[in-house]
Amino acid sequence: MPRDTSTPEGNVATRVALLNARYRHHGATAVLEHALKDADLGKVALVSSFGAESVVLLHLVSVIAPETPVLFIDTRMLFQETLDYQRELAEKLALCDIRTIRANPSRVNFEDPDGTLHQFNTDACCAVRKVEPLERALADFDGWITGRKRYQGATRDQVEFFEAEGETRIKVNPLAHWGREDLEEYMVENRLPRHPLVAKGYPSIGCAPCTSPVKPGEDPRAGRWRGSQKTECGIHFIDGKPVRTPKENAA
Repeated sequence: MPRDTSTPEGNVATRVALLNARYRHHGATAVLEHALKDADLGKVALVSSFGAESVVLLHLVSVIAPETPVLFIDTRMLFQETLDYQRELAEKLALCDIRTIRANPSRVNFEDPDGTLHQFNTDACCAVRKVEPLERALADFDGWITGRKRYQGATRDQVEFFEAEGETRIKVNPLAHWGREDLEEYMVENRLPRHPLVAKGYPSIGCAPCTSPVKPGEDPRAGRWRGSQKTECGIHFIDGKPVRTPKENAA
C-alpha cells in the first residue's frame, strides 16, 4: 500500500494526540509499519547520526520502507569511524534514499573560520553545523523519525512515540520504550554490524572534539560535552528549549 503523502489536516498538537492514542499499544515495528502510511503524520524522513545504536532503526526502516529518505548530518567534525560506518551501512542495508546534509560553507567560514568554535561555544557550533542544516533539510517534511529512547534519561525519560515539534512538524520515536537489552538482542538476532567505537567505550557518539569514552556505571551520554551542562546538540530543541515531555508539562 503506498504511503499517503497528502498534506495532513489539523494542528500538530492535535495530530500528535491522535497518533499517540492510535498507536499507544503498538510496538516499534507496528508504529513504523502503520504510522508511515498514516495521513495524520504526513511525509516523513528518518534522521540518523549513524552512531552507536543507529543501526537498529536503520535496519527496521530498510525492511519496512526502504524508500524512506534518510538524512545524515555530516558536521565535518565526525569521527572517521562514523563516516566509514555510514558507508558500510548504506551498502549493507540497501537504503534507497540517503541524503548527506552539511552546513552552508559560507556560514561555517563566518561563524567558525578557524574551526575552534566548539572550544568556547558548543551551542553555537551545533547550531551552525547541525541545527540549521537539518532545519533546511526538513523543510519539505511533515515529520521525522528519531532514535530517542526513554532509557537514555535526562530530557528523554518520558518520550512518547509521537512528539509535537512546536507548530512545525511531528517527531516519531519508534524505539521510545526499548531498553539497552532490547537493542542488543535485536542487533545480535539480525547480525548487524556495530559502530567500531562502541568497543572502545563510546556508547553515545557525536562529533569527535565533543565526545569522550564513558566509564562503566556512567550515564550512556556522559561522554557527550563532558564537563558542561549541555546534554543535547539542539536538534531536539524548540526555540532553544528541549521539547517538553508530559512529565515536564505537568511540573
